[in-house]
Amino acid sequence: MSEEVVIVVNPGSTSTRIAIRTRERELKSQDIDHVGSPLVRDARSTDQLDGRLRLVEEWLESATESDWQIVGIVGRGGLLRPMEGGTYLVGEAMLDDLRSGRYGDHASNLGALIADRLASRHGVRAYIVDPVTVDEFWERSRISGVPGITRRCRSHTLNIKASARKVAAILGRSIGDIDLVVAHLGGGISICALKQGRIVDVNDALLGQGPFSPNRAGSLPIGPLVELSFSRRYGKKELLDLLSRGSGLYAYLGTADVREVEQMIEQGDAEAELIFDAMIYQVAKEIGAMAAALAGTLEAIVLTGGMARSKKVIAAVREYIGFLAPVHVIPGEHEMEALADGAFRVIDRMEEAMEYGVG
Repeated sequence: MSEEVVIVVNPGSTSTRIAIRTRERELKSQDIDHVGSPLVRDARSTDQLDGRLRLVEEWLESATESDWQIVGIVGRGGLLRPMEGGTYLVGEAMLDDLRSGRYGDHASNLGALIADRLASRHGVRAYIVDPVTVDEFWERSRISGVPGITRRCRSHTLNIKASARKVAAILGRSIGDIDLVVAHLGGGISICALKQGRIVDVNDALLGQGPFSPNRAGSLPIGPLVELSFSRRYGKKELLDLLSRGSGLYAYLGTADVREVEQMIEQGDAEAELIFDAMIYQVAKEIGAMAAALAGTLEAIVLTGGMARSKKVIAAVREYIGFLAPVHVIPGEHEMEALADGAFRVIDRMEEAMEYGVG
């Protein structure tokens, strides 16, 4: 009897991750490395489509077993219009927006484009799941305090919802009937109020509010930021790069690797200890703010992402927020699993596939 599988495609800036998964487990996977390749030097990510697709197909040719039945292809969702969370069919409106870069250019835009090509060749449907542009904000969550500046819903949606589903299952619940605070702690930090499966408030994980992270700035005092912006020390691009890539732990300590920071602390580096403690303090404050946003309905706190592998990080965060609700730790990122699960929920008719409309 053939085993049903989905092919999962997750393009990043310097690699393309691909996996073949059943409903229960991963069968095979590969990270196709593009570092140093002329492929990733193309001006736009969509110009890399044919080259990346060829490499993916070559790997699939050697990896696929004859007794596997491919029932779907799922790609990482790219920069699209604001949308509800869920599993989406890949269609022409979505493909047009990704090809044109209407909402921005990023390697993740290739996820649906590659999935669509593979799906056509295998005679199945293509999907994306919970892209970064999922927007489920309460209207009051959008208000910044300055007309013309709107708070944006940008977060690590895929891993946040995957981790929330795991914790809901542990508690014998579904994601749709539980209220959680989920903190994704990685290179970027997203801390959200998740109400009945919807991200109703979250800090902007790239350029917005929230804690500073290993290499991002987080919230900043407005006055000094305005002065820095007009100091002529930085152009617009350089300042954005500083705030999104060259800040946080990296700016203070010369490394964005939390493991290295912990080693520095163990060796008696007082500055490293102070900066580490400040980051944890800001994480805890944001968790507290999101708990308050749920107005007494909080049932559990979920800590996930790469930094959730650190016992020191988890212990330090627990010390601040353990009194609020039970804390569950789901370490690491679960993007490939979450993508496959989202596709299978539709294939198995547990959910209806959503359709992307023109915004």
